[in-house]
Amino acid sequence: MEILYITLITILAGGVGTLTGFGTSTIMVPILLFFLPLPQTLLLVGIIHWFGDIWKMLFFRKGFQWKLILSFGAAGILASFLGANIVLSVSETLLSRILGGFFIFYVLFLFYNPTFRIPKKSATAVSGGALSGFLAGIFGVGGAVRSMFLSAFDLPKAVYIATAGAIAFFIDITRIATYLGNGIRLDESYLWGLLLFIPASLAGAALAKKVIDRIPQEQFRRVIAVFLFVVGVKFLIFP
Repeated sequence: MEILYITLITILAGGVGTLTGFGTSTIMVPILLFFLPLPQTLLLVGIIHWFGDIWKMLFFRKGFQWKLILSFGAAGILASFLGANIVLSVSETLLSRILGGFFIFYVLFLFYNPTFRIPKKSATAVSGGALSGFLAGIFGVGGAVRSMFLSAFDLPKAVYIATAGAIAFFIDITRIATYLGNGIRLDESYLWGLLLFIPASLAGAALAKKVIDRIPQEQFRRVIAVFLFVVGVKFLIFP
């Protein structure tokens, strides 16, 4: 039954993660902790998340802009290490609530300033990537923070999702390798479960693509904002 539950959760999380560019881990980690210890949870979700990155890149490959991916992603990865290394003595609960409040403020700002956008230039991409990576390193929520900054560029749907997927793809390789290098392993039943979890992730992504295709480009940014608002409320009230 655990395998079945995780499969269904994977479909939901894979769909949300593809639609918004973030959210897979936010949905799956708290639920999988009922079944697995934290290290195994992080490894399993990391593997599923990595395949979700692949589906994003495959389904939205027409949106690839390598210059944006490299300038935003490289700066973000480097800055995330800096943020992670300066935050070790700060309360996680306090950080979560600050991040939640920040998301809510950003979404309200967007609704009052719907035409706001950051120019998509190399300098602003590097700056946005560095700042988002730094905040992700501090708060530990990389996807949502990254999506907040990418949404500020007001990118076309395919470009937004392909960029989010490509950046997360390389980050996930690093973290999965780190988990395995530290000796974290999945039980045999969950290894076999990947035969269901991976197709379930693909199914969720495929369903999400059908939804995305129906969302007008001018409304897509609002969809991202709504999900950011929900995540912000979650972190603020339930850090």
